[in-house]
Amino acid sequence: MSLEMPLIPEQKTSFRRSLSWTLFRYITAETLLSFLVAFLVFFFLFFVNQLLLMAGNILSKRVPVYQVALLVFYSLPTIIALSAPFAALMGTLMTIGRLTADNEVLVMLSSGLSYKVIFVPALLVGVSISLASFLANDILMPAGLIQYHKLYRRITIATPALELGAHSVKRFKDTVIITGDVEGNSIDSVFILDRTSDGERRVIMAQNAELKDAGTRGLSLDLSEAFIQSSKEISRQDYDYASSDMLRYWVAQEDIIEGIENPTPSEMSSADVAKEIKIREAALQTRLNNRYNRVLNQALALEDGLRKGPNNVAWNRLSNNLTGFAREVETTKSISDDRSLRNHLLEYYKKFALPLGALCFMFLAVPLGMLAKKGGMVFCYIVGALIAFLYWAFLIGGQTLGLRLGYSPFWTMWLPDLLAVSIGLVLCMMRLRK
Repeated sequence: MSLEMPLIPEQKTSFRRSLSWTLFRYITAETLLSFLVAFLVFFFLFFVNQLLLMAGNILSKRVPVYQVALLVFYSLPTIIALSAPFAALMGTLMTIGRLTADNEVLVMLSSGLSYKVIFVPALLVGVSISLASFLANDILMPAGLIQYHKLYRRITIATPALELGAHSVKRFKDTVIITGDVEGNSIDSVFILDRTSDGERRVIMAQNAELKDAGTRGLSLDLSEAFIQSSKEISRQDYDYASSDMLRYWVAQEDIIEGIENPTPSEMSSADVAKEIKIREAALQTRLNNRYNRVLNQALALEDGLRKGPNNVAWNRLSNNLTGFAREVETTKSISDDRSLRNHLLEYYKKFALPLGALCFMFLAVPLGMLAKKGGMVFCYIVGALIAFLYWAFLIGGQTLGLRLGYSPFWTMWLPDLLAVSIGLVLCMMRLRK
């Protein structure tokens, strides 16, 4: 008598092993625990950085401590939104690195399990962190920033000197103040651009200034060795100038409030920013259409003069038409370069790219964590810190390139995420081929 064992299809066995619920919970719990530890570290770093900024800018102006504490509290959503993606990267690296260093990954693969056992929990954790980060970035952060700026406005009304810092450019309604070194209430190298009550453009320069709070009246600057020049708006050749050993310049309280009243894109949700972008794009298109008509009229006048030749009176206006055409083209180019619209586009894409960075980091962290050897946790810390630094540098650099140099806001904001996913997929394919 012979006994025959039933054959279990290899495919079915592999399917059951690759979806082990015990291992799924184990890796997920380890990843979440490491994420929490890393999150606390990054949260502390960003929190201390925010506290130091406030200490230099607000505490030095003798603002009550309880108001500073409220400002810190309102800035917490911003810190949370920034910490989550980097914590996801470091937490996943720590988890996979430890599993690799302790040969647990080797045991899983030797037992017939696939890399899916490791990737699926990491990706699901990445999705969860990205969603939570997006909610914090799109709901909590704008709400916190709105309350932050409301309180800051109240503090500014009580202490207007907060608005002027060292090497800063501050705009108050029709006034722009550029400062040099600031020590206490003394300012070096003050440059002021404004308009007079008659609508004249005015430039004021002074070597030194003393800043004084004027209560409900705003703030005053006592300028020493001042030079003033004012010119007509229509005729720039018609100007006046004067100099004075001492000059007092006033900035009204209502001008200070108006200068910080308008909400920024970071204070809006993604839906509100999208609506504002549509409004600005429509307004820009209207302005451009008007300019295109003026360019077309100048071009037709120029063509008319060229066709009729030197025997026609239009030929005499050829030089003026050519100059006018070039001026209209240059003006149209400058109008099309709407820096405010670019700023809104950058913030809109950032509201999605930054939270999604947590998921994109998972593609990179898992294969990198598998490179850790025995006792290679230091490798994970160094690589994680380096990637976080590079990602932050790409993000800040992308904002600068998009805002100042006119590069595509979409690509400058999404490039760090795309690089993380691309490099991660390449490393995964190299791992699977081994």
